Amino acid sequence: MSRLVAIIGDHFMRPHRFAAAFETFANHDLETRLVELGWPDEPMRQSGAGTPEAGLAEYVGTQAETAEAVAGAELCVTHLAPIGEAVLDANPQLGFIGVARGGPVNIDVDAVTRRGICLVNAPGRNKTAVAEYTIGLMLAATRRIAAGYHALANGRWRGDLYRSDTAGPELRELTVGLIGWGRIGSLLPAMLAPFGPRVLVHDPYVKVPDTALAKAVDFDTLIADADIVSLHARCNAANRHMIGQRALAAMRNHAYLINTARGDLVDHAALYSALMAGEIAGCALDTFDAEPLPSDSPLLELEQVVATPHIAGASQYTINRAAAIMADEVGCFLRGDPPHHPVG
Repeated sequence: MSRLVAIIGDHFMRPHRFAAAFETFANHDLETRLVELGWPDEPMRQSGAGTPEAGLAEYVGTQAETAEAVAGAELCVTHLAPIGEAVLDANPQLGFIGVARGGPVNIDVDAVTRRGICLVNAPGRNKTAVAEYTIGLMLAATRRIAAGYHALANGRWRGDLYRSDTAGPELRELTVGLIGWGRIGSLLPAMLAPFGPRVLVHDPYVKVPDTALAKAVDFDTLIADADIVSLHARCNAANRHMIGQRALAAMRNHAYLINTARGDLVDHAALYSALMAGEIAGCALDTFDAEPLPSDSPLLELEQVVATPHIAGASQYTINRAAAIMADEVGCFLRGDPPHHPVG
């Protein structure tokens, strides 16, 4: 007898990609119901405050829509659909929820756990994509790639970017400071090694090993010594705005800030002030405290800012890896085996 799995995807994690992976990895008789949400063409909600989705974040759609999509299903696999008490109350038959992302902030984890539902995620699915993109942003910022392109696009030939006082450094000359030693941060020393920079690392939550590729230091040492400060930490109440007025003032005035983690790690008002005052040389940001970034953001007026629309994790490998992880977890659940990536 087939078992029903509701697959709620979107225009990045397309539901048919999950379904194809299930055929390859899960190896069970499954009936699939496919639903496709509008993200990223339509923005996600950053917070559910004041709505039935209160307590959830970074989601698309409503709990009412999710409840309808999973009606009668024993298993649900999603990327961004919101799942809280309302969905769970309407669907007591749910035994498995798979979230194809690292941080399942669109799920009420406590509510799912209390009901004994198997909840899994896909940690590290986009780690190589984000790590590669981080290096790209380092190069784009330090070597003035974005400034050169925007000038050409507006009919200006910036020959002055070849002047000795405007030419950027090579990574081999620099000290790169990584804040966060998780799945992404820990990849970067080896990926940076061919470029030759000195690498410092700070993470207050894990022991960072001293190796030939990286040296563990405290936060203040990293901020003061690094020519590039790159953020790879999860955001929480303790580190929100860790890069604020004090940290920016302590950075070298030729230093660059890179953020491919969470926007709330940076006080963007303080960052703008520091850039205007010449306290740091520039920044490259893929995430922001408000997304989408307003078109009138003062940061977009500054030549020394490289900004992209939260796309560091977008790669074909990320899609395939997330689908394979979910299919493997579905297979574990159907066989009665323990999950590989339990949440809660």
